[in-house]
Amino acid sequence: MSLQICIMTPDCIFLNEQAEEIILPTNTGQMGVLANHAPLITALDIGVMLIRTKTEWVSLALMGGFALVKQNKVTVLVNEAESSQNINVEEANTAFETAKLRLEQAEGQKQKVEANFSFKRARARFQVAKQSQK
Repeated sequence: MSLQICIMTPDCIFLNEQAEEIILPTNTGQMGVLANHAPLITALDIGVMLIRTKTEWVSLALMGGFALVKQNKVTVLVNEAESSQNINVEEANTAFETAKLRLEQAEGQKQKVEANFSFKRARARFQVAKQSQK
């Protein structure tokens, strides 16, 4: 038995396919979902979602949202999603290093929150781009 995965952004249905297993980036850490998982709703953090099909693992960068798991269907509502095909590795690395530096230099609560958001986004994009090279 497999899972039906549907990832939706405000613009489109980003992905709609079958998977054997997924790993979601929740606000409390990574959460794995297999077939016949208990129903739940969870908030998603900015991070990498892993999807295992019958033949491979696919990684996607998710930019926060929610996931609903119910009756072997996983509906993921996110602000933005990106696959490795749309991410340039060198640009992602540069953005990650810049965001890391800004986070280290951030002063004041507002600046730290903004820098942390940029850092998480850049890290997720870089991890997805880097995994596609393997």
